[in-house]
Amino acid sequence: MSSKRRNAIAAVIFDWAGTTVDHGSLAPVRTLQRVFANRDISLADDVARRDMGMAKRDHIRNLLAEPEVQAEWQRRYQRAAVESDIDELYQEFIPLQMSCLLDYAQVIDGVVPVVDTLRSRGIRIGGTTGYTRAMLETLEAAARKQEYRTDLSLCPEDVGAGRPHPFMCYQLAVNLEVSPLSACVKIGDTISDIEEGHNAGMWTIGVFRTGNMIGLSAQDWKELPAVDKNSALVRAKASMREHAAHYVIESVADALPVLEEIEYRITRGERP
Repeated sequence: MSSKRRNAIAAVIFDWAGTTVDHGSLAPVRTLQRVFANRDISLADDVARRDMGMAKRDHIRNLLAEPEVQAEWQRRYQRAAVESDIDELYQEFIPLQMSCLLDYAQVIDGVVPVVDTLRSRGIRIGGTTGYTRAMLETLEAAARKQEYRTDLSLCPEDVGAGRPHPFMCYQLAVNLEVSPLSACVKIGDTISDIEEGHNAGMWTIGVFRTGNMIGLSAQDWKELPAVDKNSALVRAKASMREHAAHYVIESVADALPVLEEIEYRITRGERP
């Protein structure tokens, strides 16, 4: 980004798990699987990940609506899941997630230098998440020790609703004093991130390797055979494109050239 186009992008809003921390977005998946296993229901990775990025209570509600989960619940309990079941599962989820969050709080390679570069150019840095406020604060404290921080991050309870609603993005724009929203960029690893960005009127960048689309830790990804890596990347990239991300990248480490292109398009008068 040249100095001539320094402030064309007003803010970049990052997701947390799978985008900036927790390579593979493993913490929420493993916790959801454990919660359902406590009810004798096996939750496959692909099922657990379908609505990743949403507020966790909404995610649990959607999981209970999945046909395979519905059928297993009916078989085991001879009835459909009801609202009180959602409440109970969510209350079980919270302490389990808190107990393992720090095990998955490693900042993903490349995030810190990209964010430092953006901040040096006067671009505000925001964050949104599907986690609760307590979970987010735990992650923020761990990330700061690794030299990553946002100017402000919000969670669903701060604004009354999570993704795909755009309310966290709206509130960030107010608090960070940035406008218009068409000069802001949302970066995330889930479909709900992309929907959130679109609904807020922002440019969107989908991250398809480090997060929910592939779902592997950094070490597991490193050890994956090359042929399997290639096929996984093709599938993940196609899925993110299907859901209309303006751009797709493997990781945040690849964001700067794409942000340069977005900035150029903004200076030409283009909108998302």
